[in-house]
Amino acid sequence: MKVTPWLLDSDPTLRWQVERDIVRAPAEIWQETRSRIATEGDGAALLAHQDPDGQWAQGAYFPSDADEEEDGQPWTATTWTLTTLREWGLAAEALAGTAEKLEANARWEYEDLPYWGGEVDVCINAMTLANGAWLGADVRALADWFPEHQLPDGGWNCDWVEGSRRSSFHSTINALIGILDYEQRTGGSRDLRVARARGEEYLLQRHLRYRLSDGTQVGPWATQLLYPMRWPFSALKAVDYFTRAAHHDGVPLDPRVGDSLGLVRSRRRRDGRWRQEGQLPGRVWFPVDVPTGAPSKWVTFLALRALNEHP
Repeated sequence: MKVTPWLLDSDPTLRWQVERDIVRAPAEIWQETRSRIATEGDGAALLAHQDPDGQWAQGAYFPSDADEEEDGQPWTATTWTLTTLREWGLAAEALAGTAEKLEANARWEYEDLPYWGGEVDVCINAMTLANGAWLGADVRALADWFPEHQLPDGGWNCDWVEGSRRSSFHSTINALIGILDYEQRTGGSRDLRVARARGEEYLLQRHLRYRLSDGTQVGPWATQLLYPMRWPFSALKAVDYFTRAAHHDGVPLDPRVGDSLGLVRSRRRRDGRWRQEGQLPGRVWFPVDVPTGAPSKWVTFLALRALNEHP
């Protein structure tokens, strides 16, 4: 099976990115495909679940009916749904008025804080920063939050509020992704660019997946290739970020990314595709990719884009 036709036979949320980044099609082609996200397929299906008050599942980070006993973290609430739609490339105009509705109606489960001000969790604030910039909300104060809460070793940790002074791979990659998206949409600030560079160096010093103390791999999750990637760190998530950041900054890819790029390359099947290597448990509106073990169009696309290969 040829890889490119297989990838192109996809929902508009993926197809337009394949057209732009793999096929290198003219802009008018991928832009037309991208415009269909709001009206057909997975994008339209997620939009159909939006509540009249602007939220999804009546909750900011968790559904209003979240049950501590359910299997895994539910992924249906507002922040996760917005993040998915933004990453898929939905035009902000399709959610016109949503930023204002969330400002009026959405509150964080943590201390009932207003939505666009964020809360204390790094990963939550990173998604909110990027989602706010996308929808036109005023998240400048949240942008200032990241340099102020960067740890001495250069990264971030969602457990800073519990006193942690050591950065987390998970928190740091999510902070970097949110900051980069904000910079791409708004230009960012000098302080934020400095913070992003420090955060990148934290991961680069560790070659994206090794402990600095003893050189051992930080955890089994570091090598997993899966989609959706959600909040955990993974090699695929890291190489996707660093290749996009290098392109944005107009600089060569740092050679310390090479180890994880090699890992991603090594997982390629003989037919040119990559498998889905895992599933993060939790409630979803509907599945957006294949079961574990099956060839995954999303993982294959992300791997090819990071490797800058065009089959």
